[in-house]
Amino acid sequence: MSGAFRDDEVDRTGLAALVARSTGDHPGEGRATDETVDTAATVDTAATGDTPIGGVPIVAGPRSQQLHPWRRRIIRAMIVLVVAAVAYYGVTVFQVWTTGRSDQARPVGAIVVMGAAQYDGRPSPQLQARLDHAVDLWNAGFAPIVVVTGGKLPGDRFTEADASADYLIEQGVADSAILRESVGHNSYDSLVGVNQLLADRGVKNVLLVSDPFHSLRIRLIAQELGLIAYVSPTRTSPVQGGAAYLREFEEAAGIAVGRLIGFRRLLLLTG
Repeated sequence: MSGAFRDDEVDRTGLAALVARSTGDHPGEGRATDETVDTAATVDTAATGDTPIGGVPIVAGPRSQQLHPWRRRIIRAMIVLVVAAVAYYGVTVFQVWTTGRSDQARPVGAIVVMGAAQYDGRPSPQLQARLDHAVDLWNAGFAPIVVVTGGKLPGDRFTEADASADYLIEQGVADSAILRESVGHNSYDSLVGVNQLLADRGVKNVLLVSDPFHSLRIRLIAQELGLIAYVSPTRTSPVQGGAAYLREFEEAAGIAVGRLIGFRRLLLLTG
């Protein structure tokens, strides 16, 4: 009996070895492999926390990389705000460009020339270009009054308004047709003074003369002050090319903010 039992055991061992060789595995390796697969599946399922669909686990990223809903909403809102701000600025740049290339000349109560640098009583080339255009408008009969603007810097003997008035008189404009706003040191304050001068004469509609890049801002300021404003930019300004484009971008930035908070507040913030 014992001999037969040992023969049966040897036969079963030999059979197991034969099966292992036919599958390319060694005894004990199949069990280890199965256990490894089962363990990996268990770990993967625990990591994802998802139920397999169709036998395929749903793979999810680490929980630390998943954003909370409120964070996603904040990011979306920030993207929308940035896109809106860029679009708003782009539209403003376009408006600065188109306004500077328009001419709204028409009969009004007064022509207003915005000041620029003067050199000891003589207009700078930039100011002279504005004044020459104002002379053409006055000779064409668009308005009976020309208002010149601009104060003076410390050490100057003449204001921009005085230098402008003297030049206009040399060009044939009657002194009685010229009003001087000689206090303002920026566009806003100058237009405040212009508004006060013209209010005494019952004039509300004006034709503003300046450089093209400056035209939209002064029109918006004048409208904020209650004037009915149109623009007629000079075409002979020495500020041309890249310098003019740079000024247009700068003007657009100020206008974009000024429209939101008001140009008076913008002046208080920027000086």
